Amino acid sequence: MAFNQRQAVARLSPILLKSIEQVATSSTRGGMGRIAEAVADLSRLFTKDRASLKSDYLDHPAHAAAYLKYFLPVNLSKIQVLLDEMPQGWPDQASGRSIRILDVGSGPGVGALAVLDWFHQHRPDRVSDLSVVAIDVSTEALKQARQLWAIYSRESGATGGRLITHEGNLERSLKGAWLSQVEEQIPYDLIIAANCLNELFSRTADPAQAKVELVTQFLAKLAPTGTLMIIEPALRDASRTLHQLRDRLIQEKRGTIYSPCLHENRCPALVNPFDWCHEERAWEPPAGIQQIDEAVGFIKDALKFSYLLLRKDGRTIVDCRPDIYRVVSELRELKGEKRAWLCNELGRSEIGRLDRLKSDSNAPFDDWHRGAIVQIERVVRKEREGKVSAVGRIERDGIVEIIRSA
Repeated sequence: MAFNQRQAVARLSPILLKSIEQVATSSTRGGMGRIAEAVADLSRLFTKDRASLKSDYLDHPAHAAAYLKYFLPVNLSKIQVLLDEMPQGWPDQASGRSIRILDVGSGPGVGALAVLDWFHQHRPDRVSDLSVVAIDVSTEALKQARQLWAIYSRESGATGGRLITHEGNLERSLKGAWLSQVEEQIPYDLIIAANCLNELFSRTADPAQAKVELVTQFLAKLAPTGTLMIIEPALRDASRTLHQLRDRLIQEKRGTIYSPCLHENRCPALVNPFDWCHEERAWEPPAGIQQIDEAVGFIKDALKFSYLLLRKDGRTIVDCRPDIYRVVSELRELKGEKRAWLCNELGRSEIGRLDRLKSDSNAPFDDWHRGAIVQIERVVRKEREGKVSAVGRIERDGIVEIIRSA
């Protein structure tokens, strides 16, 4: 049954923040000014100066400290909001069976730590079943991953889970001792590739094909009911590359989409070269993030990212129908009306409601937000002088429901 919801606000657990602070304090040199400077520099490399970003940036002490203090909490939160989006009852295994997770391009164990904390909060009875393999090119980052896991386990009492780390270069995915270690743990119930695909294969003759081949390898390592979680920055180029990867994987029948897409047609965001699709989730930034923001001049009050949750069993986040849509923009307030862009198997469409036509049946329209899944009983497209309006309208008697909030 459909139900109306407001957008939840993501926040990190105090134990997680305490664990990060302990590791960051022991490895950070210099005061807030030094950290703020490194955060600004790393942010520049992640965005407008990506061509200068080197694969070993986490081996640089200042960048490693900035990542721990600023980017790690943000990326942990992104993973956890997507863990909340996984199928109800996940993982669907009997207690005592190993829950196998692969965290590729893990940095300081971003996916591993996010999963450990998520299970401690939501499935504490299954923490002892966790077996997480973390792969990264940086020896120092993997050392921090082990420290974070150990401290969190001690502080929370969530013991019994296992973290295995291996140094490995994903661009050499068919070579290296780490690959045999990964193979020993298959099949995986969850594989996490957070903010790493966009950093790979920039010097390869065909980066798109190389990424398809790598993701295909990940999908092959999934359990029949497993999920591959890909998170990328909410930048236009990175997001559009992810959309193109999505289309290739679907066209070649490599996997199926659980979320965010409600269809497996070609991505309509690729029609216009200036479009891209991304998420923006409400977030309560920790005090340390706010302090760095004030020093640098940033505002990190929301989680922005692009993502795919891929499976092999055809399962989807909701039943896909022509009257069910994903909201892919903010709700825009115009003169006398509100509008938003929606996406489903019919493509991208702009839907609006005049303020004077608000009613009890369409009132949930006012709570629409990016990422929400909504149902509209009837969309009206008016015709004038032989031309049908590009904007669909919700009438006074229209029924609108939010099926799933972001």
